[in-house]
Amino acid sequence: MVRYLLRRLPSALLVLFLSSILIFLVMRLVPGDPAVALAGPDATPESLAAIRHSLGLDQSLPQQYLSWIGHVLTFDLGRSYVLGGQTSELVISGLADTAVLAGAALLVAVTVALVASVATVVWPTRPLTALIGAAGTAAVALPPFVTGVLLVLVFAVAVPVLPSGGVPPDGLLAAPDLTVQYLLLPALCLALPVAAALTRFLTEALRTEMARPYVTTARAAGMSRWQLVTRTALRNALPTTVTALGLQTGQLLGGAVLVEAIFAWPGIGQLLQEGIGRRDYPVVQVLLLISVAVFVAIQLVTDLVHAYLDPRIRIGGAT
Repeated sequence: MVRYLLRRLPSALLVLFLSSILIFLVMRLVPGDPAVALAGPDATPESLAAIRHSLGLDQSLPQQYLSWIGHVLTFDLGRSYVLGGQTSELVISGLADTAVLAGAALLVAVTVALVASVATVVWPTRPLTALIGAAGTAAVALPPFVTGVLLVLVFAVAVPVLPSGGVPPDGLLAAPDLTVQYLLLPALCLALPVAAALTRFLTEALRTEMARPYVTTARAAGMSRWQLVTRTALRNALPTTVTALGLQTGQLLGGAVLVEAIFAWPGIGQLLQEGIGRRDYPVVQVLLLISVAVFVAIQLVTDLVHAYLDPRIRIGGAT
């Protein structure tokens, strides 16, 4: 496993390096000037030049990049140009709120996928299969903003049992039961398409395993279909499903930005939107780089788990 990890690390680091260059260049191509955002449209050229000098924006692009990446590597993210405060504090606060939402959505998605897949394979009746298939197609086809509006209309307007958005007045950690109420709708909106995709992957993997000879042997030994699925087929179907889960987790984090905007959830989506709109380079660059790093880390962990569950992967990667 260690040799397999060492073989994968260089490509992961290369992706991060190339992504940092791309993020830096894209931000410099975005129309607008942070100095104008700070000083206002009526500022004199002299004051704008002074602000650009204090922010290091009058240096060449290579110098600006090296200065920025050097501060990132030493965990010195500096201050926000426009939003105010230390960039690290803003980013940590936004990441914490997004992590709560993404974690809850991932838990919902995995639970729904496990239940739906096992039910489809254990009880392969036409009505149940058609119902789960139709629900999965609808979850994937509907855009998140449509799903979010429908959830709000049903559970916050027609049957007002949940808040339509925002966070508890005293913060997420003040009252856990109240936090769950505010978290349910955005987590469900974010989880539905991921759950649908995972259900398809896991169902097909389980059906493939159920057609293998060892299942026939186990059935002849007297094991029930429920035992065959939950005790043997599910374990052998996990490696490919874990890979799919890693891909879906990356998409889930990307979808969190839109869901946060729909439900007014104060995560990195709201912070990223404000930073781009006001040309706050330090905040936006760090958020984008962290997003890429999280995605790369998820893929690396997914590959390691896959290799652990399926020794053929790490043996082949070590040769």
